[in-house]
Amino acid sequence: MGNLANIFKAYDIRGRVGTELSEDLVERVGQSFAQWLPSDGSVVVGHDMRPDSRQLADALARGITLAGRDVIDIGLVTSDMAVFGVEHFQAAGAAIITASHNPGEYNGIKLFDSTPKTIGLDQGLDVVRDGALNQTRPEVAASTGSVTHEDLIEAWVDYCLGFVDTSRFKPINIAIDCGNGMAGVVLEKLLARLPFTVERLYFEPDGTFPNHEANPQKLETLKDLQAAVQKKGCYLGVAFDGDGDRMAMIDETGRPITGSEMMSLLASKYLQTPEPSFVYEVRTSRAVVSRLESQGYKGVRSKAGRSNIGEVMRANNAVFGGETTGHFFFKDYWSNDSGMLSMLIALEQVFTQDRPLSEVVSTSHTTNPMIPETNFEVADPKGMLQKVSEAFGKYEQDWLDGLSVTLPDGWFNLRASNTEPVMRLNAEAMTQADLDGLVKWVTEIITN
Repeated sequence: MGNLANIFKAYDIRGRVGTELSEDLVERVGQSFAQWLPSDGSVVVGHDMRPDSRQLADALARGITLAGRDVIDIGLVTSDMAVFGVEHFQAAGAAIITASHNPGEYNGIKLFDSTPKTIGLDQGLDVVRDGALNQTRPEVAASTGSVTHEDLIEAWVDYCLGFVDTSRFKPINIAIDCGNGMAGVVLEKLLARLPFTVERLYFEPDGTFPNHEANPQKLETLKDLQAAVQKKGCYLGVAFDGDGDRMAMIDETGRPITGSEMMSLLASKYLQTPEPSFVYEVRTSRAVVSRLESQGYKGVRSKAGRSNIGEVMRANNAVFGGETTGHFFFKDYWSNDSGMLSMLIALEQVFTQDRPLSEVVSTSHTTNPMIPETNFEVADPKGMLQKVSEAFGKYEQDWLDGLSVTLPDGWFNLRASNTEPVMRLNAEAMTQADLDGLVKWVTEIITN
């Protein structure tokens, strides 16, 4: 099992089903996770809509019960529901079978402890990994646990609606694309309690993703949503990723709202909080950060990644946090990310201003010119970062997460991906001409 260590990523477990992620390995993960969990009590187990997710969830539950813990099986759920399940059932932790937006041949596991927070490699996933991959199988507990089944959807919908003032919501027409992911299961119940007319795209969960990849960060996956918004004259459009913990919006013209713009819009809900602080990561628009700080926020910079942002939020008692990929975090949701909460809070803020989304963003939440995150295949990421650093040696630099360089008229960040074998470039500048020149300069260094 030695090479299988590679499927234990920075924030979760992801691998090809069968060759990398087998039922036997998943059972071992369940047993190791149950033995690692610091708190006593049951473990919540859920799964997404992929063809093999139910079987893998059963294997996970077997491993947990072999370790002597009871399992609360919540069935088909979004990842943010598993987080909620920990608190709802006062459980020791949660595990959900999902590979988010990855292609259908992949699956994975996300783990949470009793706080509940994401268990990444730096928070204990390394210990779970070592236990699962140990050639000597852990001993079975003297008394094995049991499995009970619970439906969490109604309680989750109640919880989500409690985050916003639904009396502000208006009977408008919106389009929602679930990408055949898990968000549709929740939305049918949630939308029944809201005044919207909804153009539904791909609400039916289907882990083969027959229509498009469930990854709203990729602009090509938004084409059907853009077409629906423009054809039907919708107020705005919403897209979710495969496991429902990420959300993206497009305005009434079909323009995607960037991650930094959405962070600014969501953060506006908490500006009246006494001495509010927010956590942002190295790819976030500096224009957005400066604006929020001028409005009264204290900004705290973090490495990218769900587990990193959650940890920094807890350490700084931050009320809000965001990642440019569409993960948005809320203190009142135990410093975790939720696509459903993000959608509701964004809608509340738009209705508060009583203007089209395009005007709301253009007047209050814009960035300076930025590029979409750009990937480069690089054989030696560490060496490339050093090469770029030397080329920009006279400018301010830091190494919090990859290499960030600040110039008089812009900035860029270059970092190795935590989930793919690529390097990612993000940049922002005062003008489009400044941005074009900066990106050309960095690109020439990387590609020559």
